Amino acid sequence: MIIFSGCGSNQKLQEKSPAQLGTAYYTEDRKTVKLYIPVKAIQENRVSLDSAYFKGQKAELKKDPEIDGVYSAKFDSGNRSFVLSSDPREEYGNRMPVIPEEIPFELNEDEAVIVFTENNKVKFYKIRGIKKQTPQ
Repeated sequence: MIIFSGCGSNQKLQEKSPAQLGTAYYTEDRKTVKLYIPVKAIQENRVSLDSAYFKGQKAELKKDPEIDGVYSAKFDSGNRSFVLSSDPREEYGNRMPVIPEEIPFELNEDEAVIVFTENNKVKFYKIRGIKKQTPQ
């Protein structure tokens, strides 16, 4: 008997967390949204946290340089003001808008999916209940 596997989406969400995680939260200012994921314990020799999908975007997850034991990802908030003028010199500082990559998951406002590698296999885990905090 032959069983075919691998047909369909490889982006199946894992039930088990890749690490012992604390309560995730985010901050938002005029230019960026920053997602914070506290990590209480992780087996770094076999698991790496790679990126996150949040607020309709994907960004790289990195150890936060300012907060010990926290991974963070930075997203463009899209709340930028632009100078619109017929004079190109006045529009010098304007950047091209970032067109977000289409994300392969349906997420609520308080959810994110982290992309991680475990034993050389890419996996996905959904975090729920993410609350907004005021930047300090």
